[in-house]
Amino acid sequence: VSTFRSILYFHPEARDENGRYLAVAGPRAIANYLEGQGSGRLIQSLKSYLADRGFQATSIYGRTHTIVDLVTLLLADLRARAEEELGPLGSKITVGRPVHFAHGDGAEDDDRREPSPLGELAITRLKEAFARVGFTDVRFEYEPVAAAFYYEQSLDHDERVLVADFGGGTSDFSIIDVGPSHRAQARRKILGSDGVGIAGDALDAKILHHVVAPHLGLGSTYRAMFGAKLDVPVWIYGKLRRWHHLSFLKTKKNTELLQEIESQSDEPEKIEALIHILDYDLGYHLYRAVERAKVALSTADQTTFSFVDDPLKIEANLTRKDLEALIEDETTSMSECVDRLLASSGVKANEIDQVFMTGGTSFVPAVRRIFDERFGADKIRAGGEMVSVATGLALSAYSSRNQERSTSS
Repeated sequence: VSTFRSILYFHPEARDENGRYLAVAGPRAIANYLEGQGSGRLIQSLKSYLADRGFQATSIYGRTHTIVDLVTLLLADLRARAEEELGPLGSKITVGRPVHFAHGDGAEDDDRREPSPLGELAITRLKEAFARVGFTDVRFEYEPVAAAFYYEQSLDHDERVLVADFGGGTSDFSIIDVGPSHRAQARRKILGSDGVGIAGDALDAKILHHVVAPHLGLGSTYRAMFGAKLDVPVWIYGKLRRWHHLSFLKTKKNTELLQEIESQSDEPEKIEALIHILDYDLGYHLYRAVERAKVALSTADQTTFSFVDDPLKIEANLTRKDLEALIEDETTSMSECVDRLLASSGVKANEIDQVFMTGGTSFVPAVRRIFDERFGADKIRAGGEMVSVATGLALSAYSSRNQERSTSS
């Protein structure tokens, strides 16, 4: 397995000998969720809540789980899967982290000496979870810095590189000197790092809200009591921004509300389509269709969003120009972050030898254009979109271990 998504799944009937609900993580979580036809509780994007003081705990089938509890369950499954392939693991581990955690205050110092209070909260929570599964010696590395180690493998000369790492929830950037003369350094010199809590998930949500949701009743009207014409409640479609949140709409109260709206709707077929998606727990499949359309627009000027689940059929034309208009706020935030990084690091654009872009969102032309315009298309490199950070973390850990051995001897 080359990737292990940070997803947990609780089946309502799976319990241990003490009656506690069991959780599975990663690829098995999605597989079990789909096999269960949407039953159970699926939790993803845990890292997005690590720096959120407001997220203390959640209830799962009547049992309270803190954010540390949930991360611990994820790590326990991950460690078990890793030991199946690699054998027993020790207590040391190198862990990737974003430059700025989502929900953090963005005030972390690039030299890591003055972490922000919310960033410190996230790190504290992570350390506790890792300790619970036996990793008591944890070393953190910025994810774009880890990707720099991956990129460096191909070099036979020194370069000053700007690494742009696009994950699901954050986009992170670092400027770092890499190459043969830097590999022996005990600690790499990071010239600057910055990040923004926007990435692939936010782009998908924009497509779903503006392109797909209107086919499911967003913007339509219905007649309420005494004949008053009302808009279909917008909050319903807020649940579409995360595919697994659609299951939260399947309460008795919400089902009755949607059925009432459908009976009085000016466009009942659209509400019927939404009800069909909820009844058959099609949120995951709907988002896969959104992702396919986004990927298609990475190489084509237009595509057709298509989602079919008989008798439901949703089709919508989408051009690259349409997509770029939808995600303009997000790409503007990324652009401003890159400019802020250059200014804070004191590095001019023409002093960057290469730009290494990695992560799925790096394929989006509007995102790539941010770097083309500042550094020139001839300086852009890409690769390892799904594995560069993990591979780089392994290389970073190996380098750190060798330095420790060299120092001790």
